[in-house]
Amino acid sequence: MQKSTIQFLLINCFLAIVLVSCGSVTKNYTPKKLDKTSYQSPYFSDSKTDYVYKTNITVYGNELSGIFIAKKINDTVHRVVFTTEFGNKLLDFEISEKSFKVNSIVSELDRKILINTLKEDFRLLLKKEYLIQEQFENESDNIYKSIDGKRYNLLFLSKKDQKFEKLIHASATKEKITLTFSSENNIFAEKIQIVHQNIKLKIELNYFKPE
Repeated sequence: MQKSTIQFLLINCFLAIVLVSCGSVTKNYTPKKLDKTSYQSPYFSDSKTDYVYKTNITVYGNELSGIFIAKKINDTVHRVVFTTEFGNKLLDFEISEKSFKVNSIVSELDRKILINTLKEDFRLLLKKEYLIQEQFENESDNIYKSIDGKRYNLLFLSKKDQKFEKLIHASATKEKITLTFSSENNIFAEKIQIVHQNIKLKIELNYFKPE
């Protein structure tokens, strides 16, 4: 019963999409001379590590929970599995910058809009390398702009300790998705939050430490 309820809520809450207001995404940042032309994310990069997180999903007022597992299986591809807290597998993806494969997905979740949303979220979460075209700054961060297809990513690196703290995925005028990372050592992110601006979706990942 619980599994069916989770799947029903997950499907229906992903179906409604709303618009956000326009505005220049970088207007509040100060342009700065470029100090690097590329950047590699430190997160999800160790092929020997299974990255396991307790997951909370808030979609249109509904609270859902489960387990997120990511594993780097070669230089470019990650495998992602999402299960219920009881261990029932809901989906199993393989994803890279240029490829995407659905290994399995329960029929109740096999909806194009849901798959495309999660594909984009996981691609941004697991993305390794960024080519930098412009640089900005605010009071606390150096901000690097990297083209991403027809959109771009803004990477926020702390001036204090150079930690990769935030990524904003945006069009020319609209912020689309924001990822924030909490990391003690800038190697492993203990807490991650993914927030959509065009749909009411928030995903929270908290590192699951085996007892």
